[in-house]
Amino acid sequence: MATTTTTTVPLTTASRSMLMVALVFFVFFVISFITNILGPLIPDIISGFHVSLALAAVLPFAFFIAYGVMSIPAGFAVQRWGEKKLMVVAFLAATLGATGFAAFPGYGMAVTSLFVIGAGMAVLQVAINPLLRVAGGEEHFAFNSAFAQLIFGVASFVSPLVYSAIVGHLGATGGDAGGLYGLLRGLSDPALPWASIYWVFAVICAACVVLIVLLRFPRVERTDEESAGTLSMYRELLRDRSVWLYFLAIIAYVGCEQGTADWMSPFLERYHQVDPHTGGADAVAYFWGLMTVGCLLGMALLKLFDSRRVLVGFAIGALCTLSAALFGPAEVSRLAFPCVGFFASIMWPTIVSLGLNSVPRHHGPLAGILCSGIMGGALVPFIIGWLGDRYGLRSGMLFLYLTFGFVLSVGIWARPLIGNATRRSN
Repeated sequence: MATTTTTTVPLTTASRSMLMVALVFFVFFVISFITNILGPLIPDIISGFHVSLALAAVLPFAFFIAYGVMSIPAGFAVQRWGEKKLMVVAFLAATLGATGFAAFPGYGMAVTSLFVIGAGMAVLQVAINPLLRVAGGEEHFAFNSAFAQLIFGVASFVSPLVYSAIVGHLGATGGDAGGLYGLLRGLSDPALPWASIYWVFAVICAACVVLIVLLRFPRVERTDEESAGTLSMYRELLRDRSVWLYFLAIIAYVGCEQGTADWMSPFLERYHQVDPHTGGADAVAYFWGLMTVGCLLGMALLKLFDSRRVLVGFAIGALCTLSAALFGPAEVSRLAFPCVGFFASIMWPTIVSLGLNSVPRHHGPLAGILCSGIMGGALVPFIIGWLGDRYGLRSGMLFLYLTFGFVLSVGIWARPLIGNATRRSN
């Protein structure tokens, strides 16, 4: 659309803003589409690379530990070099990582590539929220943020279904594959057809690089909430006990989310003989789909009740459905695992808002610290895999009782300085 030459007729403010908002929504879709494919891949990683549960969990560990490593540095980098440059670098990194994994699908390459992709996704998460505020207008930021989360959930639902379709066409029973599937078959290792989805990721990320280079970005004046802050601010925050508690709560929540999503398909295959390419992938897809539905219901409940009570209620629901998933018969387990996603839906925004409302200042650096807690997606699945190798996967997944239990406890000990507005409080 717009170029960097002086002869180009500029877009109007309204059209440029709408185009930039659409770009941010698309980036949210891409982040989710790439991030939440790891769950369906775990059974294929185990069988394709002939690794233990713990070694299989190293792959999501490599991806999500990048969030812990990159979230705070990315905040400083975006402030110095701007959103556009960092987004280009992030998508270039993701393109290289996805291409490396797709072209050389070995275990070592997979670990390295997923860390690189995860680092790119972490930088994008930091860059796009202030961009969404500026492009869409501060008065629309709350609505646009909620809509972005809806798009994030839709992409999480679609990603496992795309994976299932690719494996179905390229696998041993797929028959003759033409068109896109034929191209993917020609590029992929016949023994590892599931890795071909990373060719799709590579093309999408490369297209994003081109798109972002061509677009003119608005100037972003970062608010105090979005500023990365100073090192002295971080030192002050880290002396606050409540900051550590909320940081651990984010680790626990993301661990719950990824620990369930990553291991439900291997669990269903191991204990109920559910095909991971069909029933297992569908369960993961509906986990994310129901999370989106639950988020919509949760938003309504947060207008009626104290957020701490809503958090406790949804955490109890998650523990009950997790119990049904782990100990129920096959059909109950296949239904209960996705329902865990429904009850996990409001945990992230509720914990983050309680955390920000419990500390009186330095909210920008605090947000960076809390986002670093996304490394819970690395730690908890690895712990489950390590325990699963020693005591069985069902026993390993009992660790989720601890993480969901900690999330539940937030609703008991949280003492926010500002409570959520409800109809009863108006």
